[in-house]
Amino acid sequence: MRLETIKTDIAVIGGGLAGVCAAVAAARLGHAVALVNNRPVLGGNSSSEVRVWVCGATGHGTHRFARETGIMGEMFVENQYMNPEGNPYYWDLVVHETVKKEKNIQLFLNTDVHEVEAEGDADDRVIRSVTGWMMGSERRIRFESKTYVDCTGDGLVGFLAGAKYRLGREARAEFNEDWAPEVPDDITLGSTLLFYTKDAGKPVKYVKPSFAIDITETSIPLRRVIRSGDNGCAYWWIEWGGEMDTVHDNERIRDELWAVIYGIWDYIKNSGSFDSEQMTLEWVGTVPGKREYRRFVGDYILNQNDIIAQEPFEDRVAYGGWSIDLHPPQGVYSQESGSKHLHADGNYHIPFRSLYSINVRNMLMAGRDISATHVAFGTTRVMATCAVIGEAAGTGAALTVLHGISPREVYQNHLEELQQTLLRQDASVLGIRNEDKSDLARGARVSASSSTQFLSIEHPMKTEAADEDLGILFPVEPSLDGIELLLDIESPASVTVELYATGEPQNYVPHELVSSCTVETAPGKDQWVRFDLEWHPDHVQNAFLVIKAADGVFLHRSSLPFTGVLGFRKGNQPIVDPRLEDQPDQPVLQWRTEKLDRHPFCFRINTPTTAYSEMKVLNGLVRPYGGPNLWRSEPLEGEEAWMELCWERDVSVGEVHLTWNDDVNEDLINLHHHRTLFDVIPELVKDYRIELMGADGAWVIVHRERDNRKRKRVHRLETGNDTKRMRIVMESTNGSPCAELIEIRVYE
Repeated sequence: MRLETIKTDIAVIGGGLAGVCAAVAAARLGHAVALVNNRPVLGGNSSSEVRVWVCGATGHGTHRFARETGIMGEMFVENQYMNPEGNPYYWDLVVHETVKKEKNIQLFLNTDVHEVEAEGDADDRVIRSVTGWMMGSERRIRFESKTYVDCTGDGLVGFLAGAKYRLGREARAEFNEDWAPEVPDDITLGSTLLFYTKDAGKPVKYVKPSFAIDITETSIPLRRVIRSGDNGCAYWWIEWGGEMDTVHDNERIRDELWAVIYGIWDYIKNSGSFDSEQMTLEWVGTVPGKREYRRFVGDYILNQNDIIAQEPFEDRVAYGGWSIDLHPPQGVYSQESGSKHLHADGNYHIPFRSLYSINVRNMLMAGRDISATHVAFGTTRVMATCAVIGEAAGTGAALTVLHGISPREVYQNHLEELQQTLLRQDASVLGIRNEDKSDLARGARVSASSSTQFLSIEHPMKTEAADEDLGILFPVEPSLDGIELLLDIESPASVTVELYATGEPQNYVPHELVSSCTVETAPGKDQWVRFDLEWHPDHVQNAFLVIKAADGVFLHRSSLPFTGVLGFRKGNQPIVDPRLEDQPDQPVLQWRTEKLDRHPFCFRINTPTTAYSEMKVLNGLVRPYGGPNLWRSEPLEGEEAWMELCWERDVSVGEVHLTWNDDVNEDLINLHHHRTLFDVIPELVKDYRIELMGADGAWVIVHRERDNRKRKRVHRLETGNDTKRMRIVMESTNGSPCAELIEIRVYE
């Protein structure tokens, strides 16, 4: 046996996506990090050991322009390229390589931390070290760090350190949460095991093991959806243990879940109700995917009302968008639906005060153990949200080390620095603008080869019947003075449209009626019909145009997408099997874009817009928020586009940050519950170069990039690049007709 001591600035315990992002964020800021994981692979519940889909703020397409950026976003986009089949092992590689690229991270796999040395009274604790055992290597390792981040999920490190925590459900009255029970209890969400099947190409028999249950003697066939071809997270409802202790009873819960899985497979193979003769089991999980255990108490406890109101916390450092998603305690045996969902109208904010312990001064937390009520935890628990929380916590941890302070002091005295650091790293934060005083681009004049000046979508592909209300979302900047729709009319019809504001800048549903208009139309095809709608909002925002249902009226759909524009169809109720999900009638579920993504309705507005002007690359916002917040050129058509920055005096250009458009409206997922038709986001600029103007007035190429497929690029140039003018020349895209750029930053 070997005894070792590892000294680093920061120790991150837990290698799920929260821990990975926390460690990478801190390492990229120059700090030595120990990332300690008790499993042989990284990724937690998303890894090949458990195989849960990485869900997040998009809510499987419920929320628009919601996909995460930063480290989680990098992994989504990389997985889309290198793992088009959604192979769980390739996803492991994406996560593993994200960590291994960082020279400041020491990775310790198979290392179970179960000892913590901490001191101080109950209200002011300090962690001095944590100790783990590396299984298979007989190494007992003591980790000594200035700051610790508990990403263990179950909250073991904080528990052993004496951190205050909650377990179970709060009473409704404590936070005035409608979805909380009247009386508090210790009930949690249960754990899940998944399984994969395949077609063997020949008949395969199955003999049920003795421990498998007979599911015909339960409510499972009646209350859950079973299909022979489903795999993995399609069986998320195989859940149990919510009425038990999901940690101490973990082995008992696993055995019961195995009994359920092998009983379901017996039902599929041997009941005669399924076409399954050639089907066989390919993989069955052995590590229960836990949903819930301890939740630490921070300086703020996030609750249901914050989620639904989309509370704009001053210390917001991350966002989420998954529904408040709660499950019955009885799990798979419940007579209720497998889950119930409550959605906000858009993405909500997560405060930094929920990411550090109220009583352990050098501990942050990220993942499912943050400071939240059980009800609020119902949305923050999904893994892409845990990941962006991890990036925020890791960034906060880096600042504690940099300044020699506690996380609370980061909030009190360095909040702007924290948020600006997150923005510089392209982290997932909503509504905070770049105010980095070191960014030389903010003092430059900007010009471009061209900009999209008119909202005009005129490439019809097919028609869509207005048998239900249809919708179009588009930016209004500075004003709207009428809109034309491309319609087919079968017989004389009154066509009514309604113009709505969307409310919060991150929302994409009709919220407040602005005006309406009705036009009498005559039969005919390919008619541009004008609607005299006017709107002069006092600030830049999106409009939501509702085309009311009308018999014999058809809208044309475009063959090409248009960034910042979406098409919608309104359904009376989301199509959800009630055996699986209980979803109240909510706007984000009524207005859906399925089958309309990348093919919006054809319309044109004849007054110019500044929504895509070159000034957008310096407006400080790096994702859609009340508008697309990017520059968009006119169609390239074989030509190059350029964006130029000009300063009044020489500046030294040492580092250039470029944020390209990777279309955060595309809902990506690691194991491909669904996937796109492309491996690289078409809007990403593919080939480009950076040029500086020399003293002789000639442009000099200082960097050339080929085959780009990433959103955020940081180019460090050689020293001595003094200039008054710099330009980015865009030669080609990955499929989009126009070049699009979100932000330019320049540093010495």
